[in-house]
Amino acid sequence: MQDSLYVSLSSQLALEKRLNTIADNVANASTIGFRATGVKFEDVVSGAGQRSIAFASTGDTFLSGAHGAMQETGNPFDFAVQGDAWFGIQTPSGTIMTRDGRFSMNENGELLSIEGHPVLDAGGAPIQLDPRGGAPKVGADGALRQGDRQVGAIGLFTFNPGINFTRYGNSGIVPPQPPEPITDRSDVGVAQGFLEESNVNPVMEMMRLIQVQRAFENVAAMVRQAGESTDEAIKTLGSK
Repeated sequence: MQDSLYVSLSSQLALEKRLNTIADNVANASTIGFRATGVKFEDVVSGAGQRSIAFASTGDTFLSGAHGAMQETGNPFDFAVQGDAWFGIQTPSGTIMTRDGRFSMNENGELLSIEGHPVLDAGGAPIQLDPRGGAPKVGADGALRQGDRQVGAIGLFTFNPGINFTRYGNSGIVPPQPPEPITDRSDVGVAQGFLEESNVNPVMEMMRLIQVQRAFENVAAMVRQAGESTDEAIKTLGSK
């Protein structure tokens, strides 16, 4: 009987983690460049043969690879990544990967993220524009031009976030290994005047929330039944 309590407890912990990821996804359904979090669970088997017991693991999180919808803004400092690539920004925590392309140029000509961090080129250096040159024009390859002169290029990077990845802010991801710059690839690029919306599907997330709620109620009922069975066993044995 105690085994069923431990199995139920492992299930509740797994459901709690799933609930937390769903809540985070729903909260960021309108966050530019946000990639949803998924959770993968596995059975953890204790013992062997007929005495084996399967527990639910606490789960590993992974980053959804689905692309969000493209939103046209017309703002020359809005950029969207086309294909499987990421922008790089320099933060106090190191280089961060993001698909949030809401950039701006300050009075010194630095290209900055919406949080005020320098945007990086393919070499990992902050991008420096001409502060008197106005808004740049960006080619599909990320090349930045002011007037008829190329003044830099927005870096595009690839990396593997791995399981149980770490977020930075809302849409940033901390790469576990140094990201690799992407060059000479026709399947990735930059679209100026566009932003990538969150890839969260609110309807699907609400359906998952209902499923988790029902599963939690079922587990709670099983815990109550196990507790009642234990109480009855104690009363029976105590009366003998």
